[in-house]
Amino acid sequence: MISDPVAKWEEFLRSRYWDDLLELADSYPDSRSLLVKFPDLDKYDPEFAEELLENPDQILEAAGAALLEIDLPLDVYLDRAHVRIIDLPRHYKTRELRSDHIGKLISIEGLVRTATEVRPKIVSAAFQCQRCGYTFFREQTGTKFEDSGLKCENQACDRGGPFKLILSKSKFVDAQKIRVQESPEDLRGGEQPQTLDVELEDDLAGQIFPGDRVIINGILKSYQRSTPQAGKSTYFDLFHKGISTEMTEQEFEEIEISPEDKEIILQMAQDPEIYAKIRGSIAPSIFGYDDVKEALGLQLVSGFEKKLPDGARIRGDIHILLVGDPGIAKSQLLRYMTKISPRGIYTSGKSTTSAGLTATAVKDELGDGRWTIEAGALVLADRGIAAVDELDKMDNEDKSALHEAMEQQTISVAKAGVMASLKSRCSMLAAANPKLGRFDKYEPIAPQINLTPALMSRFDLIFVLTDDPDANRDSKIAEHILKSNYAGELATQISWNPEITQQDVDEATVIIKPEIEPELLRKYVAYARKNIFPKLNEDVRERLRGYYVSLRSQGGDSSKPVPVTARQLEGLVRLSEASARLRLSDKIELEDAERAIRIAHACLQKIGIDPETGFMDVDIIATGVSKTTRDRTKSMKEIVREISKENQGSAPRDVVLDRAVEMGIDRSRAEEIIDRMRRDGELIEPRPGTLRLL
Repeated sequence: MISDPVAKWEEFLRSRYWDDLLELADSYPDSRSLLVKFPDLDKYDPEFAEELLENPDQILEAAGAALLEIDLPLDVYLDRAHVRIIDLPRHYKTRELRSDHIGKLISIEGLVRTATEVRPKIVSAAFQCQRCGYTFFREQTGTKFEDSGLKCENQACDRGGPFKLILSKSKFVDAQKIRVQESPEDLRGGEQPQTLDVELEDDLAGQIFPGDRVIINGILKSYQRSTPQAGKSTYFDLFHKGISTEMTEQEFEEIEISPEDKEIILQMAQDPEIYAKIRGSIAPSIFGYDDVKEALGLQLVSGFEKKLPDGARIRGDIHILLVGDPGIAKSQLLRYMTKISPRGIYTSGKSTTSAGLTATAVKDELGDGRWTIEAGALVLADRGIAAVDELDKMDNEDKSALHEAMEQQTISVAKAGVMASLKSRCSMLAAANPKLGRFDKYEPIAPQINLTPALMSRFDLIFVLTDDPDANRDSKIAEHILKSNYAGELATQISWNPEITQQDVDEATVIIKPEIEPELLRKYVAYARKNIFPKLNEDVRERLRGYYVSLRSQGGDSSKPVPVTARQLEGLVRLSEASARLRLSDKIELEDAERAIRIAHACLQKIGIDPETGFMDVDIIATGVSKTTRDRTKSMKEIVREISKENQGSAPRDVVLDRAVEMGIDRSRAEEIIDRMRRDGELIEPRPGTLRLL
C-alpha cells in the first residue's frame, strides 16, 4: 500500500501534467475533468499504477484531494474537478467479467444500446432536526437513499428525529445510466451479446448516445438481488461506475484531424488519380467491380442535406442497392463499408424485423419503468451507413418500414402511448438476390427482384451484378482469390513458423493492400463532409437539365413510356455533389456531372430498359411493370371481355390467343400476360381452356 497517495499524485501531476492543470484551471468550472493516461502513470511509478488498478476508490479519492493541495497561479479552487484515467492496458468484454474484478479499475468496450435521461442525483443529503432545528449532512454513496438510523448531531439535542430533508441545502450531481452491449463483430457463432449497465456522473452525463461505440473506464461494483417474494438472494448483479469514456468510433464530422493530417489530405486531393485510389481502397480483397466501388466511394462522402426556406428538406445521403447472383461478394462489400464508416451497422434479411430496423417500445429497466423507445439499426446508424443484406428475404411489412427512413430520413413512432420522431440520417447500402436464385438473361431484370417498386424507386443507384463465365476474367479472379488466401496463410502462421519472415508477408499482402490506409481514408472523408459544400454552376445545371429533358422527351408521346422522374434528377445532383466533395472542390464541375450521369445511366440501362421496345421506362422500377406490358394487359382484358360477350359466357383460351396474335401481340407473350393476370386475380379459368374476367 502506498503510504501517502495524495503526495504521490501531487508530485506526478506537477511533473507530468502541469500544462493540463493550468488549462483546466483556466476553463474551470465549464471544464471539470483532467484526463490522465494510464501509461504515463505506469512509467512514472509502476507500483503506484498497480495500486490504482487494485484499489481505485482510495487512489482516485486521493487524486481529488491532490487537486485541492496544488498551488496554481490562477485563483481557483478545484473542488468539483475530477482526475479521469484513460488508456487502460486491457479492454474486457462483459462475458469476461468475474467476481475477482469487483472493486477493480477495469475498462469495457461495446455499443451503447440505451441511455436514460440526465437527472440530478443526490450525493450529500441535508437533514434538519424538527425538534431543535439543527441541520447536518449525510453522504449518499450507494444506489439506495440512506436515511435510516439518523441521529441529530447537535450534542444538546442528540435525538433520533423526526428529520426533514432540505433539498435547497443538499448537494446534487447530474447522473445518467447507459446500457453497453458487446460489439456484434466480437461474438463467436451462437453467442448472445451480453450487456452491462453503467452509471455516469457530472460532466460525463449527457455525452453518450445510443449507437455510439465506446470504451468505458471505471470501477466494477455489485449489488444484491432481491424480490418481495423471496427476499434477498445469494446472487449479486454487476454494474460499472464510469470514471471516464473514450469513443472508439465517431461520426465523420467528429473525427479529429491534426494540422499534419490536413496537409496530407490537401495533397491527396491534388492527385489526378484520387478517384482510382479511393476505388482501390474499398474492399481490395475483392477483384474488379470498379464501377460499384466508385459509387461506394461517392456514398461515403455523399451529397449534403439542404433545408429550404419553406421548411422542406432535401436529403444528401446516397442509397445504393446491389442485386446479383449468389457468390459474387455482395455481403463482403457490405461488411467492408460498415467497418470503414463510423456508426456503420450491418444487419441481414430474414432475421430482421421492422422493430429491429426502426424502433420499438420497451419498458425502461434502467430508469423508472416507464415505456420508452429503443432505437433500431437505422437510428443507431445515424450519420453513418446502414447495410442491409438479403433485403429481398425480409417480410413485406418490414420492408415498408424503410420507406420513410430512406426518403424523409426520420422514423415516426406511436407505440404504448409514446409518440416520437427519431432521426435516421444514414446512407443505406442494401443487397438482394434474384427471386429464382440466378438472373434469367432473357427476361426483364426488374420483375426478377423480389422488392416492392415503391422501395426500389428510393434507391439512387441499383447495380445488377451477374456471374457470367468469361475465361480471361475468371482466370484473373481465381488468381486474385488464391493470392489473397496465400497472404492470409502467411500472416496467420508468422507467429509460430520461423521459416516465414515479415518480408514474405509484406510481399504477399501487396495484392490486398489498400491504396489509402483505412484510417487516412476515414479522415479524408471526414474532412470532405465537414468542410466541403460545393455549388452547382450554370454549365453543370444546363448539362443536368439537358440530360433530364432529353430523356423525358422520349416519353413526350402519350404512347411511349416515361423514362425518368424528378427523383432520378435529384439523385444526379447528389452524385455530382459527392464527386466534387471527393476531390475537395467547392465547385461542381462538368466532369462531376458527367461522372454522375455515366454511373446513373449505366444503372438505368441495366434495370430500366423495356426489352420489347428498347426504350427506357421508369415504370419498370416505379411500378414493376413496363408501359408496354401494361398496355398489352389492357388489350388482353378487352379481348377476353369481347369474346365472353360474344359467347355469352366464358372465353375459350385458344380463341383469345388467336385474337391477340391478330392484334400484333406475340402468342407466347399473350400466354405470359394471361398467366400473370390469373396470379394477380384479375381473371379465372372456370373450366380448363376457358377464361373469365373477375
